[in-house]
Amino acid sequence: MSREPLKRARKVGGEVRADRAMQSRRVTQDRELTDSERVDLLRRKLFQTSLPDLPKVPGFHNCWLTTTNPQDPISGRLMLGYKLLRASDVPGFEYLEMKTGDYSGYIGVKEMLASRIPIHLYEAYMREVHHDAPTREEEAIYSTSMQVAEEAAQSAKRGGRMKAPIIEAGTEELGKAREAPLFSDEEG
Repeated sequence: MSREPLKRARKVGGEVRADRAMQSRRVTQDRELTDSERVDLLRRKLFQTSLPDLPKVPGFHNCWLTTTNPQDPISGRLMLGYKLLRASDVPGFEYLEMKTGDYSGYIGVKEMLASRIPIHLYEAYMREVHHDAPTREEEAIYSTSMQVAEEAAQSAKRGGRMKAPIIEAGTEELGKAREAPLFSDEEG
């Protein structure tokens, strides 16, 4: 076996040897992008969707769940009534079937899994999280504001130095009953 070091391509006369494929290829057009083409490329890159839209199924809300959030684990979603979708459940999505791991056979893209939940549960959860809970918080803010205003008024009557806070129109609107919106485009 020879102990000679491998020979590298040498520069001849200061030039680097050209790629043979480039020598035999004829350049037929300018390869430089125009500014409008670059903007279009940026636009497509920013607005492309990484997750395909799941087909609508009457009576269900479809969504993608993450497998990487320890505060929102898949097991918790399953207890709430979500069902992971198998590739056989959604025609045309066989190409997204997970081949290995804990979620083999289910539809997945990277760490995301396709799922569905009955629309009546989806509506109940959305109402709680996006209407009822915020309304309770508003009521608490309003009650506290009114309590502070009352205490300040009582202090002022007794000759105290505490001035009553100014209750503005926005604060007066807090805690008033409002009708909950419909969160899906169908009724369950």
